[in-house]
Amino acid sequence: MPAIFLMSLLFGLACGQALSFCIPTEYTMHIDRRECAYCLTINTTICAGYCITRDGNSKLTVPKNALSQNVCTYRDFIYRTVEIPGCPRHVAPYFSYPVAVSCKCGKCNTDYSDCIHEATKTNYCTKPQKSYLVGFSV
Repeated sequence: MPAIFLMSLLFGLACGQALSFCIPTEYTMHIDRRECAYCLTINTTICAGYCITRDGNSKLTVPKNALSQNVCTYRDFIYRTVEIPGCPRHVAPYFSYPVAVSCKCGKCNTDYSDCIHEATKTNYCTKPQKSYLVGFSV
């Protein structure tokens, strides 16, 4: 019996890694506007996870509609707006960001997602930090 249990456990772990869900995941971002005195640390949710795709190398033998390159993207989201502290009067202190409510595997929509994988920018503060705890909408 222990061998069957161990094999079931290993099979479950292998399938779990291959079928990771596309779900809202906690993410911390840092808003560092050059003109403002503080950096704002925001805890939000983004869509992250693995989506099953089909191999594009077989494009000669498979119809085009069978080739899908799905990404983990937003199904439903809301925008929140925060005020960055320490900004001079001539600088708009507001910053809006998306909050993932639910996610899906699908085509990347450039209307609300950055679909291009660019070099990563620094995700840390270069100024004194303020944490964003309670939000408001503008």
